Amino acid sequence: MRDHPLMPALVAGALLAVGLIGSGAFIGQGLVNARIGDRSVTVRGLAERDVRADLAVLPLRFIASGDTLSEVQGRIDSDLVIVRRFLTAQGYPEDAVSLGRLEVADTRSREYMSQTGGPRFILAQSVGVRSTDVDRVQATSRALNELVRQGVVLQDYAGPTYIFTRLNDVRPAMIAEATASARTGAEQFAKDSGAPLGPISQANQGSFQILARDEVGDESTSPDKKVRVVTTISYRLR
Repeated sequence: MRDHPLMPALVAGALLAVGLIGSGAFIGQGLVNARIGDRSVTVRGLAERDVRADLAVLPLRFIASGDTLSEVQGRIDSDLVIVRRFLTAQGYPEDAVSLGRLEVADTRSREYMSQTGGPRFILAQSVGVRSTDVDRVQATSRALNELVRQGVVLQDYAGPTYIFTRLNDVRPAMIAEATASARTGAEQFAKDSGAPLGPISQANQGSFQILARDEVGDESTSPDKKVRVVTTISYRLR
């Protein structure tokens, strides 16, 4: 029987296909091995520290109203004297107290034409206290009823704002603590998986958070705070 003229080409094509299939199998196995050889574990490390605010800001705003501008201005001036005397008695030096702007509203001006009745003039004066003596500011905020008893009308009082300014002082130690916490978790994972822990392949410090110490309410109104940082670190597994 004579060979078909296309037979050599068909045989060659079949051999080439078998060769490609075989090489594809080796390539696929190589990818699997590469993934296995690149094993890693990603863990998070937490560090927290209780701190206390080292700066306090106490804003005071008081108002007076009436139909004669000069009389209302006189009452605001008198209230300002009372407030300054009160703050001096609380132990604040002059440079800790700043005078804000005086606000004047004429309720019968074009801007307020829709308003009827009530006093014509409303004046508001702001005074601010800025102090590193946080305990003193706390005590002052509890004693503000003395101003009320003397006729000072406080408006929009929201309490002091407490600020922690020494984050850079605690940052290095907290990063080290969070990194050590992450490594402890990675070591445990490596131990459970039976693979030795390798070097760090990637690290993300994360951002620092300043929270109220009990994580309840607005952080700025609490002198006792909590600083938190979470690091995310990837380790290679050998």
